[in-house]
Amino acid sequence: MVQFKIVSGKMAGAERVARHFPFRIGRSASADLQLDDPGVWDQHLEVAFDPGTGFILNTHPDAIATINGQPVRETILRNGDTIEIGALKIRFWLADTRQTSLRLREWFAWTAFAAILAGQLALIYRWLP
Repeated sequence: MVQFKIVSGKMAGAERVARHFPFRIGRSASADLQLDDPGVWDQHLEVAFDPGTGFILNTHPDAIATINGQPVRETILRNGDTIEIGALKIRFWLADTRQTSLRLREWFAWTAFAAILAGQLALIYRWLP
C-alpha cells in the first residue's frame, strides 16, 4: 500500500492510504484524494501501479506537477518523493506493513516438537535394559 501525506495546503497534516490503483488526485468528486486548493485541477494526476516498473505518476495533459522540484508529465515515484501540484505539497510514502500473527503456527510447531521429544523418550525408556 501507498500513503500520501499532505505537507502544505488546506489539508496539511492529513494522510490518505491508496488501497487500489489507479489512484486519482484532484478537485473532482470522483477523485480518490479530493483537494480544494488553488492550482489543483479536477483530475490533476493519477498514480498507477505496474508490477514490473513500480508506481507511475501521470499528470493531466494541461496540468502541471513537479516531483522534488522537477516538472514532470510522467515519472516513476520513489519512496519519499515530494509531489507539488498547485499551491500544495504531497509526500509519497510506502505505507507501514502489518505483520500477521504467527501465534497459532508457533503453538503448532512447539506442540509438534514436544510430541516428537516425548515419543523419542518413550522409545529410549522402552529399549533400556
